[in-house]
Amino acid sequence: MPMPQAYQRAGPEFDRLLIELCDDLNLTTRNQAYTVLQSVLIVFRRRLVAHNVLRFAALLPPIVRAILVADWTPNEHCPDFGSSAELFEEVRSIRRDHNFSDENAIHVVTQALRRRINANDLEVFVSDLPDGVRRFWEM
Repeated sequence: MPMPQAYQRAGPEFDRLLIELCDDLNLTTRNQAYTVLQSVLIVFRRRLVAHNVLRFAALLPPIVRAILVADWTPNEHCPDFGSSAELFEEVRSIRRDHNFSDENAIHVVTQALRRRINANDLEVFVSDLPDGVRRFWEM
């Protein structure tokens, strides 16, 4: 069996995502875009139980999937979804000295990821979970 196309194209597709995030977030480097992406993923992951983190990871492109689960402790605390301001502040708190997230970071990242996730699969995923998940993906 040949290597799946998703893995063959993973690097170039991830580069396109970072460039898109740089443009949409008015950032100057791919490192800045990576930090914003990582922060949004971590904030989302913290609110899911382990089973749902893995369900969500299966929807993502390979490198984004790896970022989602990197350094993850499956029994980490699962806080409730708070207000948009609380979620944004948590995003900003991750790697604070290197984080250039602005108030629309969650929206920009989730929209960029939506363009890379099967829409029906994402809808099925969020339909099974608390309203906070849907709000996060609609921010």
